[in-house]
Amino acid sequence: MNQNEWMDDPLVAGIDRDKLQFLQTLVFESRNLSREQLIPFLMSVSQKGRMNNILFDDEEIAVIAATLRKYSSPEEAEKISKLMALKRKH
Repeated sequence: MNQNEWMDDPLVAGIDRDKLQFLQTLVFESRNLSREQLIPFLMSVSQKGRMNNILFDDEEIAVIAATLRKYSSPEEAEKISKLMALKRKH
């Protein structure tokens, strides 16, 4: 995935650019983490987001996930789908 290409997709045009940049960091910093490393990383990022008042509603999350999958490799798209499945469980 091109690091910034997805952020210019028309699907995410209505989402605040700071939110997209936050996710950009999240996506590319988590790329090579193992499953064991991913959970603590996501918890840390979630806390950092709350501290900076970066919150996403369900619609934004769905649009962002769809956009990221569009620009991802099959392996990356599978990870995104798994994360979305985890989100639906909680």
